[in-house]
Amino acid sequence: MSNKTPHDSDVSFIQALAELLRENDLTELQVKRDYGENDSLNVRVSRQIQTIVQASVPAAAPAPVAAAPTASPAAAPPAPAQAADAGDPANHPGAVTSPMVGTVYTAPEPGAAPFISTGATVNEGDTLLIIEAMKTMNHIPAPRSGTVKRIMVEDGGAVEFGAPLVIIE
Repeated sequence: MSNKTPHDSDVSFIQALAELLRENDLTELQVKRDYGENDSLNVRVSRQIQTIVQASVPAAAPAPVAAAPTASPAAAPPAPAQAADAGDPANHPGAVTSPMVGTVYTAPEPGAAPFISTGATVNEGDTLLIIEAMKTMNHIPAPRSGTVKRIMVEDGGAVEFGAPLVIIE
């Protein structure tokens, strides 16, 4: 702030920005306010949001691992591969990750058939799902052709940037 005396409205303006962050579930806002020559206010307000999707993915992993000990000893070797996959699916070579923060929709509209299902074959460019961000519906295309091995999000669920959405092999 380059002015010599702060404007009374600056504090309420910054509080309003913080309120906008919280109400609209945003992570960052940056605003520059010009009052005149050599008199301006440049504000950046940010916050951290806990990742909901990543917390739910590991919770699903114990079920297959718990089932492995009840299987025959010959079935034991595949279990570590599944555990490594479930440990960080974003590192899987076929993972399609979220390009943004938003809400996932697996179908074009409520009640319609989903875009994809496990085992389905997709072609490069086919819509896998939709992520709504800031009231905009963003179609997420398949980056390559292949078979959908795993869908890692639920319809209407929240996703963070970089969170794994689908695994295509």
